[in-house]
Amino acid sequence: MNKTEIIDSVSTSTGMSKMDTARVVNALLEEITKALAKPVPETVTFVGFGTFKVTQREERSGRNPQTGQTITIPAQKTPRFSAGKQLKEACNEDKK
Repeated sequence: MNKTEIIDSVSTSTGMSKMDTARVVNALLEEITKALAKPVPETVTFVGFGTFKVTQREERSGRNPQTGQTITIPAQKTPRFSAGKQLKEACNEDKK
C-alpha cells in the first residue's frame, strides 16, 4: 500500500475529502520527520502501533562491489521502527 492508497482508504473510512485527508497524512509524516531530525531526536510513539526512534550506527568498513576495494563507511544516524504489541498480534492472527 502506498501513500495515495492510504489517503484513499482513510478518506473513505472517515468521510473526509481526499484533499483534507492528504493534508492530514502529509502533516503527520512531516511532524514525525521533524521530531526525528532534531539535533537531539525525539522518540515518536503510537501506543499499540509502534515507536519511531533514531539510532547511531558506528563507523565501519565495507567493500566497493565494483572494485573490491575496502572503504570506510562513516558513522550516521538511522531511523528505526519497532512494532507495538497490538500490531504484532494483528499480523499473527492467522496463526491462532
